[in-house]
Amino acid sequence: MVDYNLISLPNGIRVIHKEVPSTKIVHCGFILDIGSRDESEEQAGIAHFWEHMAFKGTKKRKAFHILNKLDSVGGELNAYTTKEKICFYASALDKHMESAFELLKDITFDSIFPEKQIENERGVILEEMSLYHDNPEDAIQDEFDRVIFKDHPLGQNILGTPESVRSFHRADFQGFLKANLNTERVIFSCVGNVSFKKVQRLAEKHFGEIPKIEAARIRKPFAEYTPEKEIIRRNISQAHCAIGATGYPLTSKKRLPLFMLINILGGPGMNSRLNLALREKYGFVYNVEASYHPFADTGLFAIYFGTEQSQVERSHRIIARELKMLKEKPLGVMQLHKAKEQLVGQLAMAEENNASLMLMLGKSILDLNRVDSLEDVFDRIRKVSSSDLMDIANEMFDAQRLSYLTFLPQN
Repeated sequence: MVDYNLISLPNGIRVIHKEVPSTKIVHCGFILDIGSRDESEEQAGIAHFWEHMAFKGTKKRKAFHILNKLDSVGGELNAYTTKEKICFYASALDKHMESAFELLKDITFDSIFPEKQIENERGVILEEMSLYHDNPEDAIQDEFDRVIFKDHPLGQNILGTPESVRSFHRADFQGFLKANLNTERVIFSCVGNVSFKKVQRLAEKHFGEIPKIEAARIRKPFAEYTPEKEIIRRNISQAHCAIGATGYPLTSKKRLPLFMLINILGGPGMNSRLNLALREKYGFVYNVEASYHPFADTGLFAIYFGTEQSQVERSHRIIARELKMLKEKPLGVMQLHKAKEQLVGQLAMAEENNASLMLMLGKSILDLNRVDSLEDVFDRIRKVSSSDLMDIANEMFDAQRLSYLTFLPQN
């Protein structure tokens, strides 16, 4: 059953809306098909820098007025950058919805990149880099992207490098936008207790004037993965480890079963296999997690944990044993049922968060040109068999294709 509305404006921007009666808050935002993978090596970090600069001045607002517009009425304005997307989004009381629409349009399409603000924000981003570098739990995840994707743009740090960030000026941002912005690859998503008729009227009023933009960008495909092992010495007190390889892309039918496997292995539940083995049984780690990130043409799955240096090898052996079990021992009827019900419950709870729902709707239309209902997703989950999971485990968790990255104390 389709429980959302979708329209396309003459300029190509698509607007998706879901009415949720039980709230007074409207969540809305622009999701753009632009990310750090669209940067050249010299442009590393410019997408993320643009996300910052969107708040620093437009044709009719200075930075203070942008930040104050929704905050002054209890709302929120935010943004984020990923490998393949930039999102500008807001949350506010429904009576302030039009203000949110207009402000989001202003910062997304009418930023002017004032040179003085570029200089100020350059310092902010360099500080963000330093903070990030001092946090090995975060740093190892981006370093692992480099290990997996090497010199491909997917392997670049979203923040860029100190050298690239120091090099950007207004013309660089304008050139990046001109090369990458395509209004047919822009989604405006809205969730709240408002009618679609009102959303459509306000979208046409504020977004209809945006000119049609058709950048002819072609993303560099990721061609070939080769496993690597790398050890980096850092000024840390604990070892941090990453294990993983490439995974299935967004459009793969195997994406959902792999996501289920990763959830069994190291998902958010305290009953994940790696948490039970490494933390509960042996006390080797405080936190261990597994993740899977699908992209347009490839994907990445990884396991992350931190432990004492003396326990690294034993932790690796325990993880290898758990991966081997998933490859060789099929889940029993009750194990499979519980794994499915856990994932179904997690997805249902995630949809209770209207801000996350708004982002999910927009990304789904952008990536797949559809939004699957929860019932459809649940049905696909329940059709996954033990043999399906074993086949995927043998393909993904083959020991010969795994890469390893380890941060060790300098000693």
